[in-house]
Amino acid sequence: MKTPIAEIEQVCPSPEFSLIAEYLNDKGGIWHCHPECEITLNIKNNGTRIIGNNVELFDEYDLVLIAGNVPHCYNYYKTEDRLPENHGITVHFSRTLFGEELLNQHEMTKVRQLLNEASRGVAFSVQDAKEAEKYLTAMLQHSGVEKIINFLQVINLMCNSQSRRILSTNTFKSAFDTYTSKRMALVYNYIKDNFNKQISLESISTLVNLKPFSFSKYFKKSTGSGFVEYINQVRTNRACYLLRETYKTISEIARECGFKSVSNFNKQFRKITGISPREYRSQYV
Repeated sequence: MKTPIAEIEQVCPSPEFSLIAEYLNDKGGIWHCHPECEITLNIKNNGTRIIGNNVELFDEYDLVLIAGNVPHCYNYYKTEDRLPENHGITVHFSRTLFGEELLNQHEMTKVRQLLNEASRGVAFSVQDAKEAEKYLTAMLQHSGVEKIINFLQVINLMCNSQSRRILSTNTFKSAFDTYTSKRMALVYNYIKDNFNKQISLESISTLVNLKPFSFSKYFKKSTGSGFVEYINQVRTNRACYLLRETYKTISEIARECGFKSVSNFNKQFRKITGISPREYRSQYV
Protein backbone atom coordinates (compact mmCIF):
# COMPACT_ATOMS: atom_id res chain seq x y z
CA MET A 1 0.00 0.00 0.00
CA LYS A 2 1.31 3.44 -0.91
CA THR A 3 2.08 5.60 2.12
CA PRO A 4 0.46 9.07 1.99
CA ILE A 5 2.71 12.12 1.84
CA ALA A 6 2.03 15.78 2.43
CA GLU A 7 0.52 17.35 -0.63
CA ILE A 8 -0.03 20.97 -1.55
CA GLU A 9 -3.80 21.22 -1.53
CA GLN A 10 -5.58 23.50 -3.97
CA VAL A 11 -8.22 25.43 -2.06
CA CYS A 12 -9.02 28.49 -4.16
CA PRO A 13 -9.72 27.37 -7.75
CA SER A 14 -8.64 30.71 -9.26
CA PRO A 15 -7.56 34.24 -8.22
CA GLU A 16 -11.19 35.34 -8.47
CA PHE A 17 -11.99 33.13 -5.46
CA SER A 18 -9.63 34.62 -2.87
CA LEU A 19 -12.06 34.31 0.06
CA ILE A 20 -13.86 31.02 0.63
CA ALA A 21 -15.99 30.19 3.70
CA GLU A 22 -17.60 26.78 4.11
CA TYR A 23 -18.82 24.30 6.68
CA LEU A 24 -16.30 21.75 7.83
CA ASN A 25 -17.38 18.18 7.08
CA ASP A 26 -14.08 16.47 6.34
CA LYS A 27 -12.68 13.53 8.30
CA GLY A 28 -9.28 15.10 8.92
CA GLY A 29 -6.13 13.09 9.46
CA ILE A 30 -4.07 14.05 6.40
CA TRP A 31 -1.00 16.24 6.98
CA HIS A 32 -1.12 18.85 4.27
CA CYS A 33 -0.50 22.47 3.38
CA HIS A 34 -1.76 25.04 0.87
CA PRO A 35 -0.77 28.56 -0.22
CA GLU A 36 -3.88 30.15 1.32
CA CYS A 37 -4.18 31.34 4.91
CA GLU A 38 -6.74 29.39 6.93
CA ILE A 39 -9.12 30.10 9.79
CA THR A 40 -10.58 26.96 11.36
CA LEU A 41 -13.32 26.94 13.98
CA ASN A 42 -14.11 23.49 15.34
CA ILE A 43 -17.50 23.66 17.03
CA LYS A 44 -18.86 20.17 17.66
CA ASN A 45 -15.81 17.95 17.92
CA ASN A 46 -12.50 17.29 19.62
CA GLY A 47 -9.25 15.48 18.93
CA THR A 48 -5.59 16.22 18.36
CA ARG A 49 -4.35 18.93 16.02
CA ILE A 50 -0.87 19.30 14.60
CA ILE A 51 0.18 22.78 13.48
CA GLY A 52 3.80 22.79 12.36
CA ASN A 53 5.55 21.04 15.25
CA ASN A 54 2.85 21.79 17.81
CA VAL A 55 0.71 18.86 18.98
CA GLU A 56 -2.29 19.63 21.20
CA LEU A 57 -5.57 18.20 22.34
CA PHE A 58 -8.41 20.43 21.16
CA ASP A 59 -12.02 20.57 22.28
CA GLU A 60 -15.22 22.25 21.16
CA TYR A 61 -14.88 25.89 20.14
CA ASP A 62 -11.27 25.69 19.04
CA LEU A 63 -10.25 28.62 16.85
CA VAL A 64 -6.95 28.63 14.96
CA LEU A 65 -5.38 30.87 12.30
CA ILE A 66 -2.49 29.69 10.12
CA ALA A 67 -0.61 31.37 7.29
CA GLY A 68 -0.16 29.84 3.87
CA ASN A 69 2.11 26.80 3.46
CA VAL A 70 2.03 25.84 7.15
CA PRO A 71 1.63 22.03 7.31
CA HIS A 72 -1.23 20.94 9.54
CA CYS A 73 -3.82 18.27 10.23
CA TYR A 74 -6.71 17.50 12.58
CA ASN A 75 -7.13 13.99 13.97
CA TYR A 76 -10.75 13.88 15.13
CA TYR A 77 -11.98 11.56 17.86
CA LYS A 78 -15.09 10.08 16.30
CA THR A 79 -18.19 8.56 17.90
CA GLU A 80 -19.18 5.40 16.05
CA ASP A 81 -16.71 6.35 13.29
CA ARG A 82 -18.76 9.43 12.40
CA LEU A 83 -18.45 13.17 12.86
CA PRO A 84 -21.37 15.56 13.43
CA GLU A 85 -22.58 17.25 10.26
CA ASN A 86 -21.19 20.77 9.79
CA HIS A 87 -18.90 20.23 12.75
CA GLY A 88 -16.97 23.41 12.10
CA ILE A 89 -16.37 26.35 9.79
CA THR A 90 -13.25 27.01 7.75
CA VAL A 91 -12.19 30.11 5.84
CA HIS A 92 -9.42 30.20 3.24
CA PHE A 93 -8.07 33.50 2.02
CA SER A 94 -5.07 34.85 0.18
CA ARG A 95 -2.85 37.38 1.90
CA THR A 96 -3.14 39.40 -1.31
CA LEU A 97 -6.80 39.95 -0.42
CA PHE A 98 -5.66 42.94 1.65
CA GLY A 99 -3.32 44.31 -1.02
CA GLU A 100 0.23 45.25 -0.04
CA GLU A 101 -0.46 48.98 -0.31
CA LEU A 102 -3.28 48.73 2.21
CA LEU A 103 -1.40 46.26 4.40
CA ASN A 104 1.54 48.67 4.69
CA GLN A 105 -0.62 51.46 6.13
CA HIS A 106 -0.09 52.38 9.78
CA GLU A 107 -3.69 51.48 10.61
CA MET A 108 -2.94 47.88 9.55
CA THR A 109 -0.07 47.36 11.99
CA LYS A 110 -2.02 44.86 14.09
CA VAL A 111 -3.12 42.94 11.00
CA ARG A 112 0.49 42.66 9.77
CA GLN A 113 1.56 41.42 13.19
CA LEU A 114 -1.27 38.86 13.27
CA LEU A 115 -0.42 37.52 9.80
CA ASN A 116 3.26 37.26 10.74
CA GLU A 117 2.36 35.29 13.87
CA ALA A 118 0.16 33.05 11.73
CA SER A 119 3.29 31.64 10.06
CA ARG A 120 3.65 29.60 13.27
CA GLY A 121 -0.07 29.10 13.88
CA VAL A 122 -2.16 31.09 16.36
CA ALA A 123 -4.77 29.68 18.75
CA PHE A 124 -7.50 31.66 20.49
CA SER A 125 -9.62 31.24 23.61
CA VAL A 126 -13.04 29.57 23.77
CA GLN A 127 -14.54 33.00 24.40
CA ASP A 128 -12.88 34.36 21.24
CA ALA A 129 -14.13 31.32 19.30
CA LYS A 130 -17.73 31.80 20.41
CA GLU A 131 -17.57 35.49 19.51
CA ALA A 132 -16.08 34.69 16.09
CA GLU A 133 -18.76 32.07 15.36
CA LYS A 134 -21.44 34.66 14.58
CA TYR A 135 -19.22 36.42 12.03
CA LEU A 136 -18.06 33.16 10.45
CA THR A 137 -21.66 31.94 10.22
CA ALA A 138 -22.63 35.24 8.61
CA MET A 139 -19.89 34.74 6.01
CA LEU A 140 -21.62 31.51 4.95
CA GLN A 141 -24.86 33.42 4.39
CA HIS A 142 -23.51 36.58 2.77
CA SER A 143 -21.65 37.48 -0.41
CA GLY A 144 -19.94 40.53 -1.83
CA VAL A 145 -19.15 43.43 0.48
CA GLU A 146 -21.15 41.98 3.39
CA LYS A 147 -19.05 38.82 3.31
CA ILE A 148 -15.84 40.88 3.36
CA ILE A 149 -17.15 42.96 6.28
CA ASN A 150 -17.86 39.77 8.25
CA PHE A 151 -14.35 38.53 7.46
CA LEU A 152 -12.79 41.79 8.66
CA GLN A 153 -14.82 41.50 11.86
CA VAL A 154 -13.17 38.13 12.51
CA ILE A 155 -9.72 39.57 11.75
CA ASN A 156 -10.41 42.53 14.04
CA LEU A 157 -11.44 40.18 16.84
CA MET A 158 -8.23 38.19 16.39
CA CYS A 159 -6.07 41.31 16.29
CA ASN A 160 -7.49 42.54 19.58
CA SER A 161 -7.52 39.18 21.37
CA GLN A 162 -5.64 39.30 24.66
CA SER A 163 -5.50 35.51 24.93
CA ARG A 164 -4.08 34.45 21.59
CA ARG A 165 -0.96 32.30 21.64
CA ILE A 166 1.54 31.14 19.06
CA LEU A 167 1.64 27.37 18.52
CA SER A 168 4.67 26.24 16.52
CA THR A 169 8.27 27.06 17.35
CA ASN A 170 10.85 29.02 15.41
CA THR A 171 12.81 25.77 15.18
CA PHE A 172 10.17 24.25 12.95
CA LYS A 173 9.71 27.38 10.87
CA SER A 174 13.41 27.63 10.05
CA ALA A 175 13.83 23.89 9.39
CA PHE A 176 10.76 23.37 7.22
CA ASP A 177 10.98 22.92 3.47
CA THR A 178 9.22 20.77 0.86
CA TYR A 179 11.53 17.80 1.40
CA THR A 180 11.10 18.02 5.15
CA SER A 181 7.35 18.21 4.62
CA LYS A 182 7.26 14.93 2.71
CA ARG A 183 9.52 13.14 5.15
CA MET A 184 7.70 14.41 8.24
CA ALA A 185 4.34 13.58 6.66
CA LEU A 186 5.42 9.95 6.46
CA VAL A 187 6.37 10.06 10.13
CA TYR A 188 3.29 11.93 11.35
CA ASN A 189 0.88 9.75 9.40
CA TYR A 190 2.58 6.56 10.58
CA ILE A 191 2.41 7.67 14.22
CA LYS A 192 -1.23 8.71 13.81
CA ASP A 193 -2.14 5.24 12.56
CA ASN A 194 0.07 3.27 14.99
CA PHE A 195 0.42 5.26 18.22
CA ASN A 196 -1.58 2.59 20.07
CA LYS A 197 1.11 0.03 19.23
CA GLN A 198 4.76 -0.19 20.16
CA ILE A 199 6.77 1.87 17.65
CA SER A 200 10.49 1.19 17.63
CA LEU A 201 13.07 3.76 16.62
CA GLU A 202 14.40 1.25 14.08
CA SER A 203 11.03 0.83 12.34
CA ILE A 204 10.28 4.53 12.10
CA SER A 205 13.85 5.25 10.89
CA THR A 206 13.52 2.70 8.10
CA LEU A 207 10.35 4.44 6.95
CA VAL A 208 12.34 7.52 5.93
CA ASN A 209 15.56 5.70 4.97
CA LEU A 210 17.66 6.94 7.88
CA LYS A 211 19.73 5.25 10.56
CA PRO A 212 18.19 5.44 14.07
CA PHE A 213 20.75 7.96 15.36
CA SER A 214 20.42 10.14 12.26
CA PHE A 215 16.64 9.98 12.48
CA SER A 216 16.66 11.09 16.12
CA LYS A 217 18.73 14.15 15.24
CA TYR A 218 16.58 14.88 12.19
CA PHE A 219 13.32 14.60 14.14
CA LYS A 220 14.62 16.84 16.93
CA LYS A 221 15.82 19.47 14.44
CA SER A 222 12.55 19.37 12.49
CA THR A 223 10.15 19.44 15.42
CA GLY A 224 12.05 20.73 18.44
CA SER A 225 10.94 17.59 20.29
CA GLY A 226 12.45 14.19 20.90
CA PHE A 227 10.82 11.28 19.08
CA VAL A 228 9.77 9.42 22.25
CA GLU A 229 8.48 12.64 23.82
CA TYR A 230 6.39 13.32 20.74
CA ILE A 231 4.77 9.87 20.76
CA ASN A 232 4.04 10.15 24.47
CA GLN A 233 2.37 13.53 23.82
CA VAL A 234 0.13 12.01 21.13
CA ARG A 235 -0.74 9.07 23.41
CA THR A 236 -1.41 11.34 26.37
CA ASN A 237 -3.70 13.57 24.29
CA ARG A 238 -5.77 10.53 23.38
CA ALA A 239 -5.76 9.36 27.00
CA CYS A 240 -7.05 12.76 28.18
CA TYR A 241 -10.00 12.41 25.82
CA LEU A 242 -10.80 8.87 27.00
CA LEU A 243 -10.49 9.84 30.67
CA ARG A 244 -12.87 12.72 30.15
CA GLU A 245 -15.40 11.19 27.78
CA THR A 246 -15.55 7.47 28.71
CA TYR A 247 -15.87 5.20 31.73
CA LYS A 248 -12.98 2.97 30.72
CA THR A 249 -10.57 1.99 33.49
CA ILE A 250 -7.09 3.46 33.81
CA SER A 251 -5.53 0.16 32.73
CA GLU A 252 -7.83 -0.10 29.70
CA ILE A 253 -6.93 3.43 28.61
CA ALA A 254 -3.21 2.81 29.14
CA ARG A 255 -3.37 -0.29 26.95
CA GLU A 256 -5.55 1.38 24.27
CA CYS A 257 -3.18 4.35 24.00
CA GLY A 258 -0.05 2.22 23.54
CA PHE A 259 1.65 2.60 26.91
CA LYS A 260 3.75 -0.38 28.04
CA SER A 261 2.18 -0.57 31.49
CA VAL A 262 -0.07 1.33 33.87
CA SER A 263 2.95 2.54 35.85
CA ASN A 264 4.56 3.86 32.66
CA PHE A 265 1.25 5.51 31.71
CA ASN A 266 1.01 7.22 35.11
CA LYS A 267 4.62 8.40 34.90
CA GLN A 268 4.35 9.84 31.39
CA PHE A 269 0.92 11.35 31.98
CA ARG A 270 2.13 13.17 35.10
CA LYS A 271 5.26 14.33 33.29
CA ILE A 272 3.20 15.94 30.52
CA THR A 273 0.13 17.21 32.41
CA GLY A 274 1.51 17.70 35.92
CA ILE A 275 -1.18 15.49 37.48
CA SER A 276 -2.09 11.80 37.53
CA PRO A 277 -4.70 10.26 35.20
CA ARG A 278 -7.00 9.77 38.17
CA GLU A 279 -6.68 13.40 39.22
CA TYR A 280 -7.32 14.51 35.65
CA ARG A 281 -10.50 12.43 35.45
CA SER A 282 -11.77 13.76 38.77
CA GLN A 283 -11.93 17.27 37.26
CA TYR A 284 -14.64 16.13 34.87
CA VAL A 285 -16.76 13.91 37.11
